[in-house]
Amino acid sequence: MAHAYTPGLKVIPKTVVHKTRRLPLKGKVIVEVGAKVKAEDVVATTNLPGNVVPVNLANMLNIEASEIPELLIKKLGETVEKEDIIAETPGLFGLFKTKAIAPATGTLEAVSSITGQAIIREAPVPVSVHAYINGKVTGIIEDEGVEISTAASFIQGIFGIGGERRGEIKILTKETTTPITEDMISDDCKGKVLVGGSFLSYKAFMKAQRLGAIGIVVGGFNYSDIKKIVGYDIGVAITGQEDVKTTLIITEGFGEVHMADQTLKLLSSHEGKVASINGATQIRAGVIRPEIIIPLDGDTKLKEEKAELFGMEPGTEVRVIRAPYFGMLGEVTDLPHELQRLESGSLARVAKVKLYETKKEVLLPRANLEMIEKK
Repeated sequence: MAHAYTPGLKVIPKTVVHKTRRLPLKGKVIVEVGAKVKAEDVVATTNLPGNVVPVNLANMLNIEASEIPELLIKKLGETVEKEDIIAETPGLFGLFKTKAIAPATGTLEAVSSITGQAIIREAPVPVSVHAYINGKVTGIIEDEGVEISTAASFIQGIFGIGGERRGEIKILTKETTTPITEDMISDDCKGKVLVGGSFLSYKAFMKAQRLGAIGIVVGGFNYSDIKKIVGYDIGVAITGQEDVKTTLIITEGFGEVHMADQTLKLLSSHEGKVASINGATQIRAGVIRPEIIIPLDGDTKLKEEKAELFGMEPGTEVRVIRAPYFGMLGEVTDLPHELQRLESGSLARVAKVKLYETKKEVLLPRANLEMIEKK
């Protein structure tokens, strides 16, 4: 029987997770292969070039640009403090001098006798890359970063906002059908990754953020409320850089959508443990999914299986990733071989899916389905 190869979100109790930790530009890697690292450990460092501050010396001194080299007080490459004199005119009999004052602290990087401009380069900005997960360094990218591997439970969401954070898992609802409400969120949520069932309201999110929750993992959330939180429409670009204090990970879809049973069960089994989370999402080419990584205790030597392409077949659990059934879970009951004509008029391969929520069977394009991968 032919398989339908369809990507899927992962909900895996035990696997080997590999994370590449890379600097934005070349720098120094400060760990070695084989080293055991904690999530908060720095594994590589570099310095970003400081901001460039232009100074129009010709205008400040009211002279021709060609005269500037003779009037410099500071030399190229010399450190300049804010309010230092960079250059000055001789004045008349040593009086009435005109001075060019540095507007910022930095290094005098360049002076042009053609444009009359000087460039002050502010101090470099140190950048450090942390391990993000507890694990072992299994590879070095020379002058750039490392690969860290760990045995962990690994869960992907369908959409998220907010960047990398770590916190202790706190389960707020025992059932996948129960929404997270404001009254469930209290002072003891500070520093925690909150986990709930079917829905999170905007008010509940804002309360959790105000009380210092590190992250929230929930089945569904209103798309319109995303704009309220970040202040702009989220498109198809990569998320994860939003100015939010609480990372939000949606596991199923927009609206009131029940979290998958296996997802809540897996997260509940790790309540009280520290998870590394990241809401970064990209839906188009080069798909990036929000993630929850929970390193396993004890011996982390898991046998790593080779990646295989497992296709859809009757019995495969799937999630719908397009309207009108977006976010709904179901089970494949049939995979017709013949192309089917869609409402749009185009022909496509389809799957017959029995949706858990409605108990109905529907024909859906296979491209609109995402397998839920389990090991």
